Amino acid sequence: MSFSTEHLIPLVDEGLGNSSYLVDLGDGRALALDASRDLRGLHAAAAGRGLRVAFAADTHLHADFLSGAVQLAHDHGATVLASAAGRREFAHTGLADGDEVDLGGLTLRALATPGHTDEHLAFLLLDGARELGVFTGGSLIVNSAARPDLLGAGRTEELARDQYRSLHRLITLPDDVAVWPTHGAGSFCSAPPGAERTTTIGAQKLANPLLAAPDEDAFVRALVAGLGSYPRYFDHLAEVNRRGPAVVDGTPALPALTAADVRAHLAAGGHVVDVRPAADFAAGHIPGALSIPLRDQFATWLGWLLPDTAPLVFVLNLDQEVGDLVWPAYKIGYERLAGQLAGGMAAWHAEDGPHSTTAFADAAHVGGQPYLDVRQASEFRAGHVPAAVHLELGSLAARAADVPPGAIVACGHGERAMTAASILERAGRTDLTVLQGGPADYAHAHDLRLDAGEGPR
Repeated sequence: MSFSTEHLIPLVDEGLGNSSYLVDLGDGRALALDASRDLRGLHAAAAGRGLRVAFAADTHLHADFLSGAVQLAHDHGATVLASAAGRREFAHTGLADGDEVDLGGLTLRALATPGHTDEHLAFLLLDGARELGVFTGGSLIVNSAARPDLLGAGRTEELARDQYRSLHRLITLPDDVAVWPTHGAGSFCSAPPGAERTTTIGAQKLANPLLAAPDEDAFVRALVAGLGSYPRYFDHLAEVNRRGPAVVDGTPALPALTAADVRAHLAAGGHVVDVRPAADFAAGHIPGALSIPLRDQFATWLGWLLPDTAPLVFVLNLDQEVGDLVWPAYKIGYERLAGQLAGGMAAWHAEDGPHSTTAFADAAHVGGQPYLDVRQASEFRAGHVPAAVHLELGSLAARAADVPPGAIVACGHGERAMTAASILERAGRTDLTVLQGGPADYAHAHDLRLDAGEGPR
């Protein structure tokens, strides 16, 4: 076939900061690359072009989401393509370095590129002898390389050295070859901020700071120095992907629960997750509920802050879509969804259920209190309120005692800060105010200049 950019459909998951890809093979069939278990966008794109997914390829055993390859095999009859070294326990075509798959006019060649994981493959797409582009997964990404520490601290340097060799192998491809990574801006896999999600070999040779490292040791130091924290569910999801996620028939259910049902789940060790906007949570919520507003980043914080072993009860507004909750949860392996409070908080109030409120104020109406910043370390270093105390949201539950009395709790806009306040309320802290806004808003309201660097912890 004569391949053009119109045959490549990137599917961006803004919440995880990742991209999957659908390749129109020109004959009614398609290739899916690094698809997640939330296949709504991919199914819509395939249906819009009248495509059946004939091949589903995974570059590696993903730690940040469950693969959709098994589901695509079930739904479309797709042949799953993946590294033979991954020892996957479900039907697939195992590939090794240099193996090729005939896609019917196009060819997919496997390139061993360990570093992010041991069994990592990149997939080079060829049209005859012409090298069109390379799906690099978690190897070469835009202006960086994916993190090498997900298999344990004891293997980080070894995998970083593997990553060095993999990147230097990839840049032997022609400069005009397109680079189609999985991890991008917003991912916790060492992707730097920026709008670009794809690039070329030539552009990376010029712009990727890791490729400017003078030698392997300098590359390793630079890559490891940029590693930040990551959600705790990353530690076990790769193994679930190796075994193969269960097939899901239709949209998973979220049963309706009465207020009495919710109380029973709480008494039995379940968790209430309130997914309404931060302002609605602040105005009134079930005591002990965890605020995780339903937005792109919902799955990240659900998986970071709660176990997947306890039943989860959800509080929604009536205009929020159940599918926008259950699919992100299933995408990271959270399937113990006990149900939702029927009728929302109005039903809870109608039964005289107890409720709590949280102070929520804009920058002009707060000041003089200690300032707690719960953003990621990289965000904090880029600019923060002077003398701010920095405790990342992901570690806050274990460090509630370190939060100053009467603190203003802040993030970039207010959503993570409300989550932080709900965690602290569960620890008995009710003396806090959530900032509706971020450090720039606070600095402007109080005539301050933001600081950069580490700052106080």
